[in-house]
Amino acid sequence: MSDTSTHAAGVDNQDDLAKARNGDDAAFTRLVEPLRRELHAHCYRMLGSVHDADDALQDALLRAWRGLARFEGRSSLRSWLYTVATRTCLDTVERRGRRALPVDLGPASERAVLDDAVRNEVAWLGPYPDTALGGGQAGPDARYEQREAVELAFVASLQHLPGNQRAALLLFEVLGFSVAEIAATMDTSTASVNSALQRARRIVSEKVPARTQQRTLREIGDARLREIVTGYTTALERGDADALIALLTEDVTWSMPPMPHWYHGLDAVTDFALRVPLNDCGSWRHLRTGANGQPAVASYLRGEDDAGPYRAWSINVFTLLGDRIAEITSFLGREHFARFDLPTELSAEPSDQPGT
Repeated sequence: MSDTSTHAAGVDNQDDLAKARNGDDAAFTRLVEPLRRELHAHCYRMLGSVHDADDALQDALLRAWRGLARFEGRSSLRSWLYTVATRTCLDTVERRGRRALPVDLGPASERAVLDDAVRNEVAWLGPYPDTALGGGQAGPDARYEQREAVELAFVASLQHLPGNQRAALLLFEVLGFSVAEIAATMDTSTASVNSALQRARRIVSEKVPARTQQRTLREIGDARLREIVTGYTTALERGDADALIALLTEDVTWSMPPMPHWYHGLDAVTDFALRVPLNDCGSWRHLRTGANGQPAVASYLRGEDDAGPYRAWSINVFTLLGDRIAEITSFLGREHFARFDLPTELSAEPSDQPGT
């Protein structure tokens, strides 16, 4: 952007800010709209749920609108909005606690659990659609790329942190805020922020693999990735256990929130696959998508004696190790599909559907 256009944008921004302070909601919308996606992603990282992120962002923007007269311009509008959004999320964390995956609830099951029942009392971690993400880094001093910072392992690790540590880590390492700025955001001291960062980094480093999924995806390339995803969908649709197993690592895990049981290791995952998705469920169709910066497919299921459409069943997110699938996280529930702009029913073969 040229100096002239930058200056013009700044003038326009100040003009809208003055109008918004005088009650012009259209001007306020123009101010916040360019930041909405990154603010929403921040709320998701804090809360582990698209639904909670929706509510938190709506609440934060309402707070910002009502409190705009108190914005003195000593920081950027973006920094101030992150302060409002972070404090809103911290209020939510205090009320609702953390979100979990099945691996957080207990040990893996060695054999398929055929009567596994939904645990509705658990606040489950949810998937995040790639279409909601921006690119690059949110700040010049940020350590994480935006897609790295929504990978399942990273977001799940954040749920093990108290709210203040979660916020400090995200603001510093994902968004590139300084310790002094974070202290102002959280109304605390720089010493407290540094302490929170130290503790948060230790816990996250214990739970997040050193190699990010973004690095793995770059190394294996698009062609091999497509082979893996197509191999998975074809194996399920044909009931081909050998083809499915060939795609998996020896210590693969498969979990299905909100089902509490999960499986670890090729023997346990194979037993589950043979007795449930490849046998008892019916027939499958799939659409390719992306979630949490990782490859994913949407699964649609039709019962064995059902002549009707294939109905939305799960968003399956793959974590890769090399060119094999190391984790399958199947987020069950048709409520996820709308946020991924996916239909809830398929009546045709995959070749007739978009996104395959």
